Amino acid sequence: MKDTCNARLDPARLNRIADWMERYVEARKYAGSSILICEGGTERYFHACGQRSIENDLPWERDTVARIYSMTKPVTSLAIMKLAEGGLFHLDAPVSQFIPAFSDMQALIPGAQRIDQTEPAAPLTLHHLLTHTGGLSYPFNPGLVAREMEERKIMFNPNQGPLAPMVDRVAEIPLAFQPGAHWEYSVGIDVLGRVVEVVSGKSLDRFLSEEILSPLGMTETAFRVPEGVGDRFASLYTPLAGDAMALNAARSGGETLRLVDQAGHSAFQTTQMHSGGGGLVGTIDDYMRFAEMLRQGGALNGERVIGESTLDFMMRNHLPGDIASMGPQSFAEQPMDGVGFGLGGAVVIDPARSRTPGSVGDFSWGGMASTFFWVDRTNALSVVFFTQLSPSSSYPSRAELKALVHGALA
Repeated sequence: MKDTCNARLDPARLNRIADWMERYVEARKYAGSSILICEGGTERYFHACGQRSIENDLPWERDTVARIYSMTKPVTSLAIMKLAEGGLFHLDAPVSQFIPAFSDMQALIPGAQRIDQTEPAAPLTLHHLLTHTGGLSYPFNPGLVAREMEERKIMFNPNQGPLAPMVDRVAEIPLAFQPGAHWEYSVGIDVLGRVVEVVSGKSLDRFLSEEILSPLGMTETAFRVPEGVGDRFASLYTPLAGDAMALNAARSGGETLRLVDQAGHSAFQTTQMHSGGGGLVGTIDDYMRFAEMLRQGGALNGERVIGESTLDFMMRNHLPGDIASMGPQSFAEQPMDGVGFGLGGAVVIDPARSRTPGSVGDFSWGGMASTFFWVDRTNALSVVFFTQLSPSSSYPSRAELKALVHGALA
């Protein structure tokens, strides 16, 4: 896919983004942040401001390494599709074919009041996991299944041991609903990370490195903070008084930038768990390489990592309608009205219904630490925003940023 567009971004209007970013820092909403915008494969805008470490008085810079959390999901989803386009399985294959613990699953009955009120579940498939329609959940969601996950500490944190046993523990809990019935943000992509290992015979970190990260030149993206990064690894902050991930018990703490994690004391520097749903750290330039590969149809700088037709298939809406039409009750990184879901990310169906400027077909996702990216193939745009504040629902920065970028289009 060749770039054919003429430059449309107005540099003067793009400069309003810096003012917006600096207002967030001055208001102590974000400690620091950076943004990188490419149009037609050419960098059009970069800005960084604030600090990567308040406690050590270190500035946020272009090479700052950040936790991208759920922006790992598109990478793992791409890994699954690389295997699928190799003819190693089809997406309607049952998960139990690869992970026997998912045989004979149970699902909560409609209106269940207890975790033991279940019925036999229909087969859970790879496609269900890719689209968050399988009935899995996250501990920070509402509901019985989420509460059970929280009690059992099923979260895929970097210090929670190897992947395989944690995935088997997921299968011990009933599904929140029958597969395909609803949409609920979940650890499904973590389960798919284990499928990658089973099918490829490689650990997830090795498969991602060899098949995606290294070919794209993403040399500072990994499940563990790379050697030599030192104090370039940003601190993580939260405005909450309790656990920065405990959305069900979120309490304002007065301090808007309470330190949660920092270089020298982080589990991401001694990672045990390869979380395909949220475990990667990396730099903004690295992730722009991934975003540009998506925008350019599966290849970057002559290196093809996936077929163009396969990628087009991934970036289509795979739901019957938008996310809102599937009765979600869970936390989500994106709007639900006018937005569908592809394989690994959200897909804009109707920008007006999403109440956020954009193009039909925009493909995007974000991370719990408020990082965000989107690819707009209509306007040949790739945008990556990095910061480190959890949870990502704290401020409406993503919608504001999309409005700023679209406001700069001539």
